[in-house]
Amino acid sequence: MAANKLNVNHWLVYKTERVFLTSAPRKYKPLELDVARNEVFSFQAAFRLSDGMNPIEFNAEVEAPAGWSARIRRVGHVPVRHRNAYMDGSLELDIENGGAIPGYVPDALFDDLMTIVPSGETHTYWVTVAPGAKTTKGTYKVSVRLLPKDGSPIAMNARVIVHDVKLKPRKDFNITHWFYADSLLEWYRLAPFEERFWEIATNYVRDYAKHGLDTIYVPAFTPPLDGVKRPTQLIKVKKLGAEKWSLDWADVNRWIELAKSEGITHFEWVHPFTQWGVKNAIRIYEGQGEGEKLLWPVETGACSNIYRKFLKQYCKELHAFLEKHDILDKSFFHVSDEPHGEEHRANYVAARNLLLEVAPWMKTMDALSEIEYGRSHLTDMPVPSIRIACEYAKEGITSWCYYCCGPRGPFLNRLLDTPLAKIAMHGFLFYRWPFKGFLHWGFNYWFRSQTRELIDVYETQDGYRWPGWAYGDTCMVYPGTDGKPVDSIRWEVFSESLQDYQLLQTLKIDRGSALFKRLVSFKEFPKDAAWLRKARKQLLSRA
Repeated sequence: MAANKLNVNHWLVYKTERVFLTSAPRKYKPLELDVARNEVFSFQAAFRLSDGMNPIEFNAEVEAPAGWSARIRRVGHVPVRHRNAYMDGSLELDIENGGAIPGYVPDALFDDLMTIVPSGETHTYWVTVAPGAKTTKGTYKVSVRLLPKDGSPIAMNARVIVHDVKLKPRKDFNITHWFYADSLLEWYRLAPFEERFWEIATNYVRDYAKHGLDTIYVPAFTPPLDGVKRPTQLIKVKKLGAEKWSLDWADVNRWIELAKSEGITHFEWVHPFTQWGVKNAIRIYEGQGEGEKLLWPVETGACSNIYRKFLKQYCKELHAFLEKHDILDKSFFHVSDEPHGEEHRANYVAARNLLLEVAPWMKTMDALSEIEYGRSHLTDMPVPSIRIACEYAKEGITSWCYYCCGPRGPFLNRLLDTPLAKIAMHGFLFYRWPFKGFLHWGFNYWFRSQTRELIDVYETQDGYRWPGWAYGDTCMVYPGTDGKPVDSIRWEVFSESLQDYQLLQTLKIDRGSALFKRLVSFKEFPKDAAWLRKARKQLLSRA
């Protein structure tokens, strides 16, 4: 069959809009972007063959000014079987291109650029650029070239206006996502903690830190989170008697040094009591879990005598370890995750009192949304859901904030049907109120919900638990075949939004500024990308 004449619609798109396979073509015009001198920024190059054409192989390349770094990636699509937006009793359909879901959603970003494109589909490349260290105020050009096989290159240009603002590092606002070592072990078929594990973990920690996170979970013991996990216990435990143990901290030391080397500054230590009820001691194994031989039965009570003695020894050694590494004031400690109701509250109080007894120096923080926990000061730093976090702020209760699977609909989130323009508002919303940090549970959770069954997160992103779990909540990165993470669009937009926090902090914008008039809550805020571009341009133009 003779080849059709090459006819390609092509255009540039802001990072704040998903381009679906079904998206209609647009006319090309240069894109204009306002950025700070040291700000990472992204945009998209979209293209679509005219109807009736044979499939064509494409590659792409990007060219930026000398001294700048530029990366171009192919946008991959993942199947999303249901919408998330109608949960929580909300009738607000707050998703992009509603007709595309259920369907394939653009999310995974691949470094292999070759793609074969048929007519009738819109495809995209994602471009990420960082100005060079010596970049000054001015207007610059970033060029993207589509490279069809047996065809001429197709050039598109972004006009980049660099303002005379240099973002300062974020301070007084920590961010953590739960980092699952067991996901790495299972996906890459590793034994804990063989040398290859440390190589792969380094790749993932590097990506984690480069995306603006400064705090990482330390699995000194297997995290008691979302089911019974494969043992991922950094501390080697040797039983010396009925109620005495030897603890080897060598791998904890290596984890801390690895994280520090990649830019992590703060550390979140494993929850010492079981999740959703604070009823039991956590599973701690002899050795590092070989044979899964436990130190005590799984039904051992949270405040049992044997666990009290173990915690006393562990906390004493933990304190010495933190002081030795000068991270005591850079560490966060937990009791138990997400207690709720009167029974859990009583259990939580008992467990917190036990920690006060064996580790009076330990300040704790936990995800607990009921405001009575905050009013009663049951933990030193409550971490309420964004559904109620603003109430904590109104009452002057210092807190972090979090979300997990919900709230959905009109609320801020990062799900696969959350509009990218909303995801881009994280930085502004985090800054608007005096929160001290943000916690999210799903950096790389790649399992069927609350099991050890590894799943393909390129195929399902709800842990097979929809509607309770939401599509896109379980992970921000996908597993790469080369031992490196594959970033998601949601991860990129979230990361770049944190630079808005830096911008506001660098310019010392008062939280009472008229700029924030429309930022009423995590539910009611501007959700159009034009508002964000205008606000950013006004801020950048102040210099």
